[in-house]
Amino acid sequence: MDHCAGSATQSIHPSRNTGDALAASELATAAGELLLGLRRDTEVADADPDQLRRMGDLRSHDYLTLALAEKFPDDAVLSEEGTDDLARLGADRVWIVDPLDGTREFGEHGRTDWAVHVALVENGLLTTGAVAIPALGITYSTGDTPTTFSPLPRTPRVAVSRTRKPEPVLALARALGAELVEMGSAGAKAMAVVRGEIDIYAHTGGQFEWDSAAPVAVARAAGLHVSRIDGSEPRYNQKDPWVPDMLICRPELADHALEVLGR
Repeated sequence: MDHCAGSATQSIHPSRNTGDALAASELATAAGELLLGLRRDTEVADADPDQLRRMGDLRSHDYLTLALAEKFPDDAVLSEEGTDDLARLGADRVWIVDPLDGTREFGEHGRTDWAVHVALVENGLLTTGAVAIPALGITYSTGDTPTTFSPLPRTPRVAVSRTRKPEPVLALARALGAELVEMGSAGAKAMAVVRGEIDIYAHTGGQFEWDSAAPVAVARAAGLHVSRIDGSEPRYNQKDPWVPDMLICRPELADHALEVLGR
């Protein structure tokens, strides 16, 4: 599936094994259910929110890494909560996971804007992704995400962090006459674009591969524009997993967004 926006051509390179997308979706969903159970238990016990966050990160990481080792024993894994084994650079298949994206929001009672990310890179190409939004009971994946769009609203909506509002993103919102919508995790923001609740998610403050790999895979499969803010292709399973910036948006907004962000 290829999509074109502006001068950049993006593609999601689907895995030849359709079981990969199903596995990613099942694992992200199961990790999300584990986290919901942990949240319920600790709310009853009135646990410290920081302790809840730490437990969530570690228990989801343990579940995902053990499940991946069982299902795909020959594959490498890059996880936010694990030690980075650079042997992954020579592996044909590398799973990139964020066991709990939006740890801050997970520790706040009633918030739904946190996620679980599971993605697969094969021979350097991002092929598969799943993003679970457990508190909403939804998992999006490259295997079944719809590619239809609602009409673009008269006032575009731009997702921003509650705690960080970089000037390039604010400048983009001003240029588009857009409404700013505060949200938590990167996965929650990207999937809000997939759902049609948000029109642009631009990040300029830097992330790691696990923050964006699964959201990028799902967003592309849904027909959205995805690129770095200079229009270039994001790369995964790099020696340094730092990704400086990202743009996920409705295709019809991509040219203008790239122009403003590139100033």
